[in-house]
Amino acid sequence: MTNLADIPKVNAKNMTEKEFFYGHKACAGCGGSIAVRLALKVLGERTYTALPAGCMSAVGFIFPQMAFNTNAIITTFPGSASMASGIAVGAKALGQKDVKTVVFAGDGGTADIGFQALSGMIDRNDDVLYICYDNEAYMNTGIQKSGLTPYGTKTTTTPAGKNLPGTTTHKKNLFEIIAAHDIAYAATASIGYPQDYLNKVNKAKHIKGATFIHVYASCPTGWGIPIETSVEIAKDAVDCGLIFLAEFEDGEYKLNKNPKQFAPVKDYLKKQGRFKHMTDENIEVVIEHRDKKWSRMRKNWL
Repeated sequence: MTNLADIPKVNAKNMTEKEFFYGHKACAGCGGSIAVRLALKVLGERTYTALPAGCMSAVGFIFPQMAFNTNAIITTFPGSASMASGIAVGAKALGQKDVKTVVFAGDGGTADIGFQALSGMIDRNDDVLYICYDNEAYMNTGIQKSGLTPYGTKTTTTPAGKNLPGTTTHKKNLFEIIAAHDIAYAATASIGYPQDYLNKVNKAKHIKGATFIHVYASCPTGWGIPIETSVEIAKDAVDCGLIFLAEFEDGEYKLNKNPKQFAPVKDYLKKQGRFKHMTDENIEVVIEHRDKKWSRMRKNWL
């Protein structure tokens, strides 16, 4: 078994110059494409990739300009994890010990439609790294609410108006739901903190069995932000405490970043068109929910 402490950190000096996801047709500033590109540069060419219906399958498989320079396949919407399980088992049967199977799925295809297959994959401890790129809505089909859409978001299925704040529910605690399976390794990340994300992908790469990374990936089109602020806004989300960086390993939670003081939530929200309608009262609901979550995490995870 690989000693994870002996694995060298991935950085600009030792990262490969090869690209395994390029030439795609994603919107300018797409955070999901950044998450996929960075992960594949860590995982390398000996990677089998499975993607359900979603932005990355839509923009990465446009004939004749295949964006994936590794073996990749589009799966059924609910079945990405189960198909990846089959790929991993097939690779094992062929004696291919040097390959890694990875899933790239959006928040809807993970927390909602694909969750049953994901749960089964973890239960069987199949050798698959599942990466959820979370842009907080079903973006590929027109910006509909998912189970990871935060409170107050204006989407096509949760409109905002005089009597509605947009989405009236909060994000599912997906990371903790996954950890409750007693998975070998799970982590949260953000494209706004790329080094942290690269390190977590690298760790998961060297773990045999089921692993999971939930990476926050901005969507300028669905969020109503300038394309050049895509990485910046993903960093802001962490700095204001609405997104947290953590790991679950050996049955223990660990916070990777514990800010002494949060950046203003209002500043983060008001930069985005999807939150422009929110009142100060709505924003206080978001802050109260954040504070309760951090109080619990600090009490139990530190």
